[in-house]
Amino acid sequence: MLKGGRVVDPASGVDRTLDIAIDGAQIVQVGDALDGQSIDCRGLVVAPGFVDLHVHFREPGGEDAETIASGSRAAAMGGFTAVCPMPNTNPPQDNAATVEYVWRRGRDVGLVDVFPIGAVSAGRAGEQLAPMREMHNSAAHVRMFSDDGDPVSSALLMRRALEYVSAIDGAIIEHAEDPSLRNGHMHEGDVSALLGLRGLPAASEEICVLRDIALARLTGARLHIAHISTAEAVDAVRRAKAEGIRITCEVTPHHLALTDEAVRTFDANFKVAPPLRSQRHVDALKEGIANGTIDAIATDHAPHPAHAKDREFDYAPCGMVGLETALGVVLSELVDTGVCTLERAIAMLSVEPAIILGAAEHGGPIAAGHPANLTVFDPDQTWTVDPSTLSSRSHNTPFAGRKLRGRVIHTILRGRFTVENGEIANG
Repeated sequence: MLKGGRVVDPASGVDRTLDIAIDGAQIVQVGDALDGQSIDCRGLVVAPGFVDLHVHFREPGGEDAETIASGSRAAAMGGFTAVCPMPNTNPPQDNAATVEYVWRRGRDVGLVDVFPIGAVSAGRAGEQLAPMREMHNSAAHVRMFSDDGDPVSSALLMRRALEYVSAIDGAIIEHAEDPSLRNGHMHEGDVSALLGLRGLPAASEEICVLRDIALARLTGARLHIAHISTAEAVDAVRRAKAEGIRITCEVTPHHLALTDEAVRTFDANFKVAPPLRSQRHVDALKEGIANGTIDAIATDHAPHPAHAKDREFDYAPCGMVGLETALGVVLSELVDTGVCTLERAIAMLSVEPAIILGAAEHGGPIAAGHPANLTVFDPDQTWTVDPSTLSSRSHNTPFAGRKLRGRVIHTILRGRFTVENGEIANG
């Protein structure tokens, strides 16, 4: 029994104090003054478990940065009950055997449900389609495909991929950067000019998004834009939605909280793809959340060991860890500033990504007969980010030393604590 918590359930429109009775893997009753052995949740928010459409767990091939076990621990500590590892592993997730390996490792660890994303192209080389039907028919039951880390550079290949996923009601996730313009290290603008760093223009993202919208219109297939970061791309998605094109998009917490001004320190923990943009673009992202254009928040959790990041900015790899700071950044940057309500923020972390993924067991509703996949957090607890305490194997966070509001207390996966009282649960 979760007793006396503020239940915020966007799937059913509930936002009030309730008790939740759990038996086995399911919620069996939700109501007032329920009897039974209870856990005191007064002052806490009870929400559907968070779902992350975009993580990098590096396994197989990059276990020095992260493993499925360490990534799962970080996800559970962040309040997530489901995650989607991207296919830029070594070997890549471009066949049934590899996606099944990732899926089974996730089941063995048992802290979050792991839904691997399959590669669009064989070897992520952008030349021929990967065996998408084979991955879909595997035990992993893959429905979303991406060459993330790279865009699908060929318009013809992208068209074929969109046509292919239509048959399984799947979706293509696009890392939207025009390949011919990907030759910089940060956002192209005043700061890059001042620092003497080669810049990546915002137009690179806009060009790719506009191309893919045209192909989604042509094929009628589902298109999802990963880590959207520019004002023009948000506007293009808004217009495409108004036209009836089947398009969704996600934004990362770091693209909402940081600008290219952070790069003035030359700290490679601020190097990411797409790059941190100027304030104009950050404002447009927040407006996209406020008007409903942006559907989901995804972390793009991208761990790197310290030796990889501890080098000149030009030579350091892109990426930041983000699973354990996501809730705090979202509450601090969106809810506290009035960009959106708590219910909307939770929807973007849980309900909407679950719908995009097609993960019916996640995202609520918090109601009798539904799986007990829940996140319980203290919305008022403030804490300072200490990289050394993160559960991820890598600690390359851009939020080191930053004070955030909101911390996960319990995470529950199918009625079982994966995090209890702020620590990974035993057994």
